[in-house]
Amino acid sequence: MEISIIQALLVFVVAFIMGIDQFSFLESLYQPIVTCPIIGAILGNFELGVVVGGAYQLVQIGSMPIGGAQPPNAIIGGIMATVFAVSLGMEATADGVGTALGLAVPFAVFGQYVVTLTFTIFSGMMHKADQYAEEANVKGIRNINFLEMAVLGVLFGVISVAGLYGGSALGETLQKLSYDFSWVMAGLDAAGGAMKFVGFAILMKVMMSGEMWGFLLAGFAMSLLCSANASTSGATLILCAFVGAAIAIYDFTTQTKIKQNAGSGFAGGEEDGI
Repeated sequence: MEISIIQALLVFVVAFIMGIDQFSFLESLYQPIVTCPIIGAILGNFELGVVVGGAYQLVQIGSMPIGGAQPPNAIIGGIMATVFAVSLGMEATADGVGTALGLAVPFAVFGQYVVTLTFTIFSGMMHKADQYAEEANVKGIRNINFLEMAVLGVLFGVISVAGLYGGSALGETLQKLSYDFSWVMAGLDAAGGAMKFVGFAILMKVMMSGEMWGFLLAGFAMSLLCSANASTSGATLILCAFVGAAIAIYDFTTQTKIKQNAGSGFAGGEEDGI
């Protein structure tokens, strides 16, 4: 796949903005569901970018930094997954997307190493920031933040552009490899498909508590019933979301009333049958 200068510059700009957003803006622009369609549009295949973004978002949904342990970088991984999918001419199917996700993992891990190294280097600037804070030097603190954001954004942009050209060149080699050694690509496809379930498992481990399993099983049963019915199969996710929202609203209002009554010392009486 031929990459033009305009495409490379656009990828650099997108990676620059997303890299800053991940740690400074926090507008969730850096999430794969946003980044991948943009990269896909730049490379000329918006539909494939949307599919890759949705699949990679499932992988990242349970990934979160815990202390010094950092998950693979969502930005670099999403960009490279889209690059591989487009450069290999993959169709917007589960098999093709799974292979692209598997190929992108090493780049995502490398991207997080770069982030960790950048933060380690800039940790030495914290003493200067503390000094500026004591002096009430707002401009000094602002300049340190701008410098860090600029360095991080440029690093993301450079890595993404290098991966863009490298991934496009590698795409032809991988395409030949897929014909000569189909079992290798089948393994990558299986690994990429399993990553989505790992992401959900991590999320459930963090969020799920004992009393929530009943809702999980009920939602699973409802999704199966809705998807099996031709009239509701197209809106399965929306219907399940509506039921989940109704349960959440009811639980919230009930818990709020309980707390209000407990705070007011209300204990009931003859007039309400208690």
